[in-house]
Amino acid sequence: MKSITAALTGLLLCLSATQVLAAEVRIKELTRIQGVRDYSVIGYGLVVGLAGSGDSERNRATRQALVNTLKNFNVNVADNDLNTRNTAAVMITGSLRSFSETGDKIDVEVSSLGDARSLLGGTLLMTPLYGPDEKLYALAQGPVSVGGFAFEANANSVQKNHPTVGRIPRGASVERSAFSEESTPNRLVLILNEPDYTTAQRIADTLTSQGGLSGVRVAHAAKVEIPVTPGTTLPRLISRIENLSVAPDYAARVVVNERTGTVVAGANVRLGEVNISQGNLNVVISTKFQVSQPVALIRPGANVSTVVVPDTEIDVREEQFPPVQLAEGAKVGDLVQALNRIKLSTREIITVLQAIKQAGALHAELIIQ
Repeated sequence: MKSITAALTGLLLCLSATQVLAAEVRIKELTRIQGVRDYSVIGYGLVVGLAGSGDSERNRATRQALVNTLKNFNVNVADNDLNTRNTAAVMITGSLRSFSETGDKIDVEVSSLGDARSLLGGTLLMTPLYGPDEKLYALAQGPVSVGGFAFEANANSVQKNHPTVGRIPRGASVERSAFSEESTPNRLVLILNEPDYTTAQRIADTLTSQGGLSGVRVAHAAKVEIPVTPGTTLPRLISRIENLSVAPDYAARVVVNERTGTVVAGANVRLGEVNISQGNLNVVISTKFQVSQPVALIRPGANVSTVVVPDTEIDVREEQFPPVQLAEGAKVGDLVQALNRIKLSTREIITVLQAIKQAGALHAELIIQ
């Protein structure tokens, strides 16, 4: 515990000692271009080749899908004649990158729909993947990679991880690009990854002063609008904008993880004047059993017997730590260092931070994970 607290103190002191003004970062890392995004696709298909771990005969949809697949190969059978234990109905999901083109490969995830026990060893048959506009964008096919297993025998079962969900790396081929080449828009919009008015205004000022752009406007904390004049080469303009650097402004935050005992504070976090008193009350209850053995008698009476008598001791120890007093403008690192001197545990430090926030002396957003 001492090593964890010492490491925590060092981390917070390093973070708090950072200059308030952040280092400059490229606009490319702080924003994204409106309209440039990934495109989700989905499809329904069959995984075959399962060793008896597929859907049971109760899944009529699986049997019907298998019948329809066989019809494409001029094989006509009734669904009642099929055993689907080697087959599983699945949903396939994937995501096209912003500028995926025909022939590109993407990863897909395969998830069981029915009561299949495992997709281990299965192969996905060719499955079309559609977008929200119901257009075909990709074709998926290939062996399913499952990071687990499930086996059953004589009412006993062994399972590792989640065997009914798998992946096919580079398992889908893009057949249609999700990016539509349109005419040059009359404006370019930057969306901030972390909405902040100060950062947005700094981006606008940098685009005006260093980028030579006019009419740049901050719409709100997450949006910066840039007019595009006719005849502008858009890729060249975007490249010039992305490589400009600004100093972002970060909100004061303290992130606390109660499970791991981790506390991370930014450089802008300040404390108000506060006085902290922390006391520990330890109650130790110990019970010892004593045996009351009567003197041996030749003819003991009916009311004579061996008795076990509990002897309970309660020891109460109250340890009062000296109060900690911090002046206005102190940092979280100063607080942790002071609490470490009075030998508080990491979990107790987290409790103190929560109490300071409730008292209004922590001038930052407290995020508890």
